[in-house]
Amino acid sequence: MSVIKKLALAAGIGALLSSAAWAQGLEGKVVGFSQIGSESGWRAAETSVTKQQAEARGVDLKFADAQQKQENQIKAIRGFIAQGVDAILVAPVVATGWDEVLTEAKEANIPVILLDRGIEAPEDLYLTSVASDQVKEGRVAGEWLVGTVGDKPCNVVELQGTVGSSPAINRKQGFEEAIAGHANITIVRSQTGDFTRSKGKEVMEGFLKAEDGGKNICAVYAHNDDMAVGAIQAIKDAGLKPGSDILVVSIDAVPDIFSAMVAGEANATVELTPNMAGPAFDALDAYLNAGTVPPKFIITESKLYTPADNPQSEYDTRKGLGY
Repeated sequence: MSVIKKLALAAGIGALLSSAAWAQGLEGKVVGFSQIGSESGWRAAETSVTKQQAEARGVDLKFADAQQKQENQIKAIRGFIAQGVDAILVAPVVATGWDEVLTEAKEANIPVILLDRGIEAPEDLYLTSVASDQVKEGRVAGEWLVGTVGDKPCNVVELQGTVGSSPAINRKQGFEEAIAGHANITIVRSQTGDFTRSKGKEVMEGFLKAEDGGKNICAVYAHNDDMAVGAIQAIKDAGLKPGSDILVVSIDAVPDIFSAMVAGEANATVELTPNMAGPAFDALDAYLNAGTVPPKFIITESKLYTPADNPQSEYDTRKGLGY
């Protein structure tokens, strides 16, 4: 399905979810939540917000941390099915390999909602997917870089997310689309940092050594802020100034990237809201209590932030939300 069609479908969700006629609530419902892990500040925030949303609605949330392993998620989902939960939320660690276990959930009449990541599976195996437009996130980051460097030659190093995950695939695609018509901007090195701060630092250290101590690097594009923060430390350790000697653009908008902006060490981030559970529970309420089938894709906003957007205030706000 095209991004335009997804957005068109998503436009109707506000009207659908604003009606109180069917909103009987989810009090007493049991919902299983298979979370990828806690590999980043954003992931921890999503977990925190999901638990808060469940508590506010009286939902009995059964939480399972997969520690970034798909086999753990599949085991957790089968456990939820065996328990006879009312619904399952899953943030899938990778995009493929879900058909069998989701078919089991479907046969048990348990609706499944995907959070923040997509999968490659028949759409009838899940009720809806609440996520950002990840291709757009990458495109917004790339457009910012294009506008910032102008005609200046710019060698980019890329810190990719977990191999095979939908954010890594889509954020790379969007960024490449944005720079495609600009021959002066070239991705010279690209490697996974697995969405973690430590791995981002390690990979960036390798990039710096390979590119003449970083002298040949104009910018680093990280698929999430945690890898960017790791890269910032590596750049500093190499005796360079992140944010000026090497531009830093990433995705998520977690508190630490705004702290880096305050220090002049990061240049741009694209927001990914951690509140995927709110729209998911709204859609589930409508479905369980009124039989209303939600749009297949509920798309959240992708907003660009730079140092011009009062990063200290953004840091304080996000820390207050439990990041």
